[in-house]
Amino acid sequence: MPIYLLSDEHPELFPPPERADKSGIVAVGGDLRPERLLAAYARGIFPWYSEGDPILWHSPDPRFVLTPDMLHAGRSLRKAMARGVYEVRYDTAFRRVITECSRVPRPGQSGTWITDEMMEAYVTLHEAGFAHSVEAWAEGELKGGLYGVSLGAAFFGESMFALAPDASKVAFVTSVERFRDWGFQLIDCQVETEHLARFGAVNWPRKRFLAALAKALKEPTRRGKWTEGAAASPA
Repeated sequence: MPIYLLSDEHPELFPPPERADKSGIVAVGGDLRPERLLAAYARGIFPWYSEGDPILWHSPDPRFVLTPDMLHAGRSLRKAMARGVYEVRYDTAFRRVITECSRVPRPGQSGTWITDEMMEAYVTLHEAGFAHSVEAWAEGELKGGLYGVSLGAAFFGESMFALAPDASKVAFVTSVERFRDWGFQLIDCQVETEHLARFGAVNWPRKRFLAALAKALKEPTRRGKWTEGAAASPA
């Protein structure tokens, strides 16, 4: 299966995700300008590569997905949430969240895929109202959180971190419950992890994911900082 080299002149152009190789790679090259990133996510494609490598664009099969109605939170976590140890905020410390995510040790990895280039690209998406952070705070300090991209009724989760027990879990569960209230249809978790499987995420064939994504993208995007409520509006 050939790997496509992206055009510098047409950031909106991607090959069909069904043409990905066995590892899920669809294309290589290009850049991380906002219009290219948004075009990729809308096609079920995301960037994932290491420092020193060319930009690699992925659409894995199967795809790990959580629908808000399938969320499962264990009893101990619910008790922790009920105690109110953490205050969950949205979009108040995006750069800090992505920076902390870049520092999280990953099994089998010596570095991070959240390079400086990736950080700046997603900060730009955040400033444009498409990338968001969910943060767990305690005693005025950031203790955990996650970030991702929102388009239509879909949220594309990118990474999370925790500096204190249950901090990222509280942020995640609280955000999924908010997504459910907002009518979001799916949370893209990209590839399977034991951690997210505990919350109810399951593998979908790529074909099913792309069909569900196409449906979700028919809904308006909640663009803007979610600290301000972010009423749904055309992207």
